[in-house]
Amino acid sequence: MRSTRSRFAFLFLFACASAQADVITDWNERSVAAAYSGAPTPATVGARTVAITSIAMFDAVNSIEPRYTPYLATLRAEPSLPREVAASAAARAVLAKLAPDKAKDNDAYHQSVLARFPDGEAKAKAVALGEQAAAAILAARENDGSNPANDWRPVTAPGQYVVTQFPAAINWARAKPFGLARGDQFRAPPPMALGSALWARDYNEVKRLGAKTGSARTEEQTRIAKFWELTGPATYNPMGVQLVMANKLDIVDCARAMALLSIAAHDAGVAVFDSKYTYNFWRPVTAIRNGDIDGNDATERDDKWEPFIPTPMHPEYPCAHCTFQSAAATVLQAIHGGNDIAEVKLVSTSLPGVTRTYRRLSDYVDEVVEARIYDGVHYRTSNEAGREVGRQVGQYVAANYLKPLR
Repeated sequence: MRSTRSRFAFLFLFACASAQADVITDWNERSVAAAYSGAPTPATVGARTVAITSIAMFDAVNSIEPRYTPYLATLRAEPSLPREVAASAAARAVLAKLAPDKAKDNDAYHQSVLARFPDGEAKAKAVALGEQAAAAILAARENDGSNPANDWRPVTAPGQYVVTQFPAAINWARAKPFGLARGDQFRAPPPMALGSALWARDYNEVKRLGAKTGSARTEEQTRIAKFWELTGPATYNPMGVQLVMANKLDIVDCARAMALLSIAAHDAGVAVFDSKYTYNFWRPVTAIRNGDIDGNDATERDDKWEPFIPTPMHPEYPCAHCTFQSAAATVLQAIHGGNDIAEVKLVSTSLPGVTRTYRRLSDYVDEVVEARIYDGVHYRTSNEAGREVGRQVGQYVAANYLKPLR
């Protein structure tokens, strides 16, 4: 069994097709661990770390054996260079910059990869190539808006107290996408009107199923709700690893698959936060405690209602989980030859000891749509809107990046 070097236990079901591709998945696991150890928000800043690492590895190995359009450029390389060495050098160089706290352990792993190959010119050139690929993508992302100043201005009147906790990812929509042309490229349509029957339906559903106490959830629905408190790359990267293993992809195809997945997931975050802060729609806890002011006679106020999990500190519409998972599933389906049938499993640190199994990639997305209602933090229409935004992001990335040369 491969060791896990972080507190996140990723379930790998299939033996890797080769030690070559194993280097890609090992470093992917390390980049995911870095997303949780150093980034304050794994779903955004952490997703960026994973994307940069994956792209560097892809451009390195694809330069040795050019089979796809590069992300940045095809670097000069001899076809005889060891691809595993180039991939490892690329990932190590990226994470040395983005996750310096992991440097000692990452350096040791990199040395174990180098030890598989005899010293000489080919190995030295492969290391230099990997470091060149890393330097290129790091330079390209140096001023990408991923560390914006928090310029949030609380809405208040002079002298009046308001809640002082800052909202999360308020300027993430300004971050430069890896694949999309701009953050609002797939902006969701406006949320439902408060006077509509649709709003009353969604309001009463989350009020009934998403309550912390007195909920109508079943035991299974409660387990699903707890499971999906997990956020960030750990909710989708293990699915990609399982599929590349199941399909016995070689090192170039493996690197491409993980790069496409990480590009789509990162850009799903940019897209969903663009929509969230554009519409600034209220969360269930706000709406239900103010059910008497929405102008809808079918929504009854509950002044003591609380959601099952703590409400995330950003606007409700659309659902971020649903956007991330849909973008990931869409790309993985494309990598899987358009096939939705792909048994994958996932574990979660928010519900230790439980493994969720999905017979189809669409089942994985469908469960998230339900989970965020059971959590008491989202409405069904918002979840469906997030799923659609994610689908569009995933389709766009799969169709326009790292395309076969033949």
